[in-house]
Amino acid sequence: MRPLRSPVVIWLLSSVFAGYSKLVFRTLRMTEEGREQVQAVWAQGRAEGVGAILCFWHSRIPMSPLSWPQSPERQDMRALISRSNDGEFIARTVEKLGFPAIRGSSAKKTDLAKNKHGEQAFRDMVKWVKDGGGIAITPDGPRGPAEHMEKGTPSLARVTGAPVIFVGLAAKPCLRLSSWDQTMIPLPFAKAAMVWDGPTGAGRGDDPDQLVEDWAARLSAVTRRAEALVKD
Repeated sequence: MRPLRSPVVIWLLSSVFAGYSKLVFRTLRMTEEGREQVQAVWAQGRAEGVGAILCFWHSRIPMSPLSWPQSPERQDMRALISRSNDGEFIARTVEKLGFPAIRGSSAKKTDLAKNKHGEQAFRDMVKWVKDGGGIAITPDGPRGPAEHMEKGTPSLARVTGAPVIFVGLAAKPCLRLSSWDQTMIPLPFAKAAMVWDGPTGAGRGDDPDQLVEDWAARLSAVTRRAEALVKD
């Protein structure tokens, strides 16, 4: 039996990893850039009830709860997580860290008619964001290729009109998993960086292909900037 097919194992591992993450988060030596940009989005949400879309690459999930701490001063955040076994582990872990999940699937990205979970997740996200909530998305998840953005994120932005924030995360020293995206897990007392870019948005007349290209480049740029900050 594969370990992540067992609900008991998933519960145990997610509890252990969430506890480890909370401990590590308290010890990180964090540098931030562009915080004023995300603060503007928080202020807009507080004053006008506007939702938000937060993007980071899949490899940065272990650090992602740091980018949007749950607070009455910010849009209440949810994370889009796949319905796979690995996704169940991630969903349970990030929920313990303050990111409850909206569950979806990108198994059939090119055939939404056959991807009922994906359609429902998209409807759930649209309603959540239009009601003033925040949604965290890994545009290259759950299977990659790494740092390759699909059209779902621009589509959500076009439908909701919500501001989009890109965040780059990095830590050194860290562990790198042998997964398709080489997931990064920070170690205690690591030097860490968080870099924001945005907000931006998408109109219904915008070209989705051009948005994907531009937004993927921006998200990779802030990720590289975060990595550069922890090297100094």
